[in-house]
Amino acid sequence: MDFDLILRVYPYFLEAALVTIQLAVLSIILGLACGALGAYARLSRWASLRFAGATYVSVIRGTPALIQLFILYFGGPQIGIQLDAFEAGVIGLGVNIGAYMTETIRGAIIAVDKGQIEASRTLGMGGWQTMRYVILPQAARLMIRPLGVNINAQIKGTALVAAISVVELTYTAQRYIGSTYKPFEMFFLAGIIYMVIIYITGLGINWLDRRAQIK
Repeated sequence: MDFDLILRVYPYFLEAALVTIQLAVLSIILGLACGALGAYARLSRWASLRFAGATYVSVIRGTPALIQLFILYFGGPQIGIQLDAFEAGVIGLGVNIGAYMTETIRGAIIAVDKGQIEASRTLGMGGWQTMRYVILPQAARLMIRPLGVNINAQIKGTALVAAISVVELTYTAQRYIGSTYKPFEMFFLAGIIYMVIIYITGLGINWLDRRAQIK
């Protein structure tokens, strides 16, 4: 293990880690939006919306995320979609994780006790009021842990954008391997930084989960 080399290059890896964090945060926000819309469609009374939601989940979950990134970044210009590598990474990763979040959110909503829904109706609440004041607050508590799993998976999944030349952690490790011929040290350093990011994220998720259970 060449620790001197690690000490020389780690500042550049920290800069790349900021890009990884930006990718993760932006794609997770987009994924949550896609997941909420997807869950709404999957639970809709309209068959066309249910079909659209099911198709989105089936297609995205049934194809590799890397292929989706390639289609968006390399194939997009053929149909007039011009995106730089970072934008393609955010959109591709966000739409991908959104399909998984769709099922997470839908599952949490379905898990709410049906008796409480019926009770809210007897109190004169409409469908929107029942969803807002009865279903969603309880579903939000149920979905924290599963969404945390999605978020951790997304942080690790940002490594895929190295394939379209986004200068994040994995791409930086690959670049320094080309000049140092030290793959073990470079990937070891990148792996440690990924672990730190995920550990800190896990602490935040655990804190949210504890707060939600108290309420």
